[in-house]
Amino acid sequence: MSASDRAINMDRVMKRIERLAEIGKISDTGVNRQAMTPLDRQAVELAGEWMKEAGMSVRLDEAGNLIGRLNSAAAPDAPVLMLGSHLDTQPYAGRFDGIIGVLGAIEAVQAFTDRGFRPLQPIEVVAFTDEEGCRFNKGLFGSRAMTGRLEQGELDRTDADGITRREALAGFGGDPNRLQEAEYAKGAIDCYLELHIEQGPVLESLGASCGLVTGISGPLWLTVDLYGFAGHAGSVPMAMRRDALAGAAQVITGFQAMVRAEAGTPVVGTVGTLQLFPGSRNIIPERVQFTVDLRDLDMERRDRLEEGLRKLVDDAAADNKLSYFIREDTNSPPRFCDESLMNAIRGEALSMGLKLPELMSGPFHDALALSYVCPYAMIFVRSKDGISHNPMEFSLEDDIGDGVELLYRTMKSLALANKGERSGG
Repeated sequence: MSASDRAINMDRVMKRIERLAEIGKISDTGVNRQAMTPLDRQAVELAGEWMKEAGMSVRLDEAGNLIGRLNSAAAPDAPVLMLGSHLDTQPYAGRFDGIIGVLGAIEAVQAFTDRGFRPLQPIEVVAFTDEEGCRFNKGLFGSRAMTGRLEQGELDRTDADGITRREALAGFGGDPNRLQEAEYAKGAIDCYLELHIEQGPVLESLGASCGLVTGISGPLWLTVDLYGFAGHAGSVPMAMRRDALAGAAQVITGFQAMVRAEAGTPVVGTVGTLQLFPGSRNIIPERVQFTVDLRDLDMERRDRLEEGLRKLVDDAAADNKLSYFIREDTNSPPRFCDESLMNAIRGEALSMGLKLPELMSGPFHDALALSYVCPYAMIFVRSKDGISHNPMEFSLEDDIGDGVELLYRTMKSLALANKGERSGG
């Protein structure tokens, strides 16, 4: 779609993307702006100013979520039409993941108010805190707080420097003693829309600037600890060793082979971190910890693979004379998008002349948490070479423009229409 046919201002959006990329910049295109750090707070304050420019009132809630609200004179207490994503990044990140969802939503509201439109229900734009989960090893913190899905011990999790999430949240401007006040009442959110880069190669392979998400795969995160016994690398015979790293290697290679055997399915499995103690070249590793990320659309297959992984751990422990502990960090079933919202997006894409392939999301997003309390839908924007969580992450301005315009038109159609029935979360 040509820039002249768009209601949104892409020059403004791109300048804001570049401005945010300066906060936590680690290379020409790389960013490290982890959750609830001073850099993250800078980004939140800047986005809050842009929300105000778009005509919204702005607040930071108890969980650290930045919320901009465009009130409705027609129905000020009606359930809100919510849009959003996140501003925090991975430690080795690009400029677009999460960011285009927040800035695109702000731009959609600004284009709406610039044209003198007044919504028939309140509209809120949210920059959710700690979506990535890399600092405290559990993500979607802000969106789960808003939807009442936090778990015991969330605030006691520590980062690599020993800072607890409680301490980080208090320093960020939230209130860990009043987290329950961040939760929205049942029925307070009418629906949720999220714009995000695809983070994969499907749209590029299909030659499409945007895609319609049909649902989010169910993520299972596990942390595995293996315990052996340290000894001198030069004097302990191989048959007498209790080598925790040898056991971990056995599990990891077996897990990869098991998942790869499911060729032609969307299941993916990753061991993303590995830590060992004491970490000397001439000491047999005594303790190893690694994380497992397993995702699938088919819960029966995912459960079968989880069972297989647990057997691999048990077998490796027996083979290497180890003990072990497996902790479950995240466990969510697939969550499918709302058909009526998808139809609204399909209709607007048709009017724009956009090719709109439909695809599932392997990565999870804040939409996953929102799906438990309201209908949701997502729009993906093409990622060059499918790269994400990497400074090389890149999306074309025209592709982002198509996504933001599609978000704006969908939001406008919902905000100016009489509230219809939706199928619910």
